[in-house]
Amino acid sequence: MTHTTTYMFRRCGTFAASALMCMAIAVDVPAQRLTILHTNDTHSHIDPDDNNLGGILRRKVVIDSVRACDPYVSVVDAGDVVQGTLYFNLYKGEVENSLMNTLGYDIRILGNHEFDNGSEQLAENLRGSHATLLSTNYDFSGPLAGMFQRYRIDTIGEKRVGYIALNLNPKGMIMEGSYDGVRYRDIISSANAAAAYLKYVESVDAVIAITHIGYNPDGEGTIGDVALAKASKDIDVIIGGHSHDVIDPAHPKAGMPWRIANANGDSVLVAQTGRYGVYVGRIVLNLSDNNSTEYSLIPIDARLDNRVDRELDKSLKPYRHGVDSLMHVPTGRQAAIDMPADGPQLLNFVSDFIYNRGNKLLSANKLAKADFAIINKGGIRHNMAKGEITEGGLITMMPFTNYIQVVDIKGSDLMSVFDVMASTNGNGISKGVDVAFDPQTKKTVSAKLHGNDIDPNKTYRIVTINYLVGGGDYMTGFTRSTVVASSKDKVYDELVDYVRNDKSLPHRLSNKIFNQNTTKFSRHRSQCLVHRL
Repeated sequence: MTHTTTYMFRRCGTFAASALMCMAIAVDVPAQRLTILHTNDTHSHIDPDDNNLGGILRRKVVIDSVRACDPYVSVVDAGDVVQGTLYFNLYKGEVENSLMNTLGYDIRILGNHEFDNGSEQLAENLRGSHATLLSTNYDFSGPLAGMFQRYRIDTIGEKRVGYIALNLNPKGMIMEGSYDGVRYRDIISSANAAAAYLKYVESVDAVIAITHIGYNPDGEGTIGDVALAKASKDIDVIIGGHSHDVIDPAHPKAGMPWRIANANGDSVLVAQTGRYGVYVGRIVLNLSDNNSTEYSLIPIDARLDNRVDRELDKSLKPYRHGVDSLMHVPTGRQAAIDMPADGPQLLNFVSDFIYNRGNKLLSANKLAKADFAIINKGGIRHNMAKGEITEGGLITMMPFTNYIQVVDIKGSDLMSVFDVMASTNGNGISKGVDVAFDPQTKKTVSAKLHGNDIDPNKTYRIVTINYLVGGGDYMTGFTRSTVVASSKDKVYDELVDYVRNDKSLPHRLSNKIFNQNTTKFSRHRSQCLVHRL
């Protein structure tokens, strides 16, 4: 993409807290300032969230406003555009990918959730993309072959800027079979080789790395933006995603610096906007001043509503109708407490639901009852508020196309699963199990079933989901288990039926279910031990 310089004065519509200013550019002074607008992990949040933040229409206002002001603007996304609301469940990525074109994204990279419906569906979604699709450390065959570039170079006045893209290792994070045709290459070596090529062969003035690897992840064998910055020599800016971190220089979070020294001692800007499109990141790169950088977050909120594109809003109505229809189908009532998506109460409820449905599956097949259930907290994406529960709300809460599976697993492999769970500060397990871990070492201290230590040589029957059985969330111990039963219905369909029809959990969910588990969790938590990981 080459830009020409003209003599111009541009008037920019202003909006609160954006700190955007229009510039006058003289024809004899080439503009050498690049503005990068970036998003990550928007997760199908087309409309504002429960706090009335975000929304694709508002985001377009910001992008259009900046483009009207600045001569050189690059709009990039760091992955996970899809999965997280009914828009994806109902329309398989059609809405999200079309809107990326409408907003005029210049560069897109893959997140892990882009693969949720498999490589063929992903290729179909991306085939009409107007953006450059980048991946520096993935080799592609099959349906994705030929769709991605290793790097991109833009001309900014008399300067050149190179872009590369780094993706996480799909093994242990993406469902087996969903990333067929993808070969992973080491992040650090790929990044350094590509950045050096751009700097010293292509003679670019700055290298921008767009990543979906997380700021500083804890997962087994993972590498994040912090480690990438420290190991780099030729990368100037890292625009990240995956870990949903809000990196805000105006309100810096403890332990999350936005400037990190590289292998040469030079500063690398590291940026990320959180999740769900609540912010748009704005980076200003002054290429004529030794690549000095500015970084800020632009809030996407109701102050932008009077400037949204009404025609675009109208075009979304048919899709909204489908979403709203499901959100108004009642399934029951929850009379206990509001349960946030990241709270122990909801995790306990889901764990017990998985256990209940697993045993129902075993009973139908005349098999012995399971010992307990394990579920990953990352599978819960939305809260369960007290009051009416709807079908759409339950699907939004657990949106992934997973299936319940029951496995027989050796105690030693089960302990390795517990260690992985401890490394991420716990996941969900059903009643009857006591697992304690050291919050400092992130290692399992003890694991008991009905008061008895888990025997490494004994076989246990566990209810979980196929994602974890395949080694998802790095729980490789499950890959050595034996599947004894599998559901035919998706987890969210099982959940809807459970809330609507199960005699043990009628339309009114009892306080006892939640309080019984929550008390135990809280008591152990205060002692740095956890009853339920």
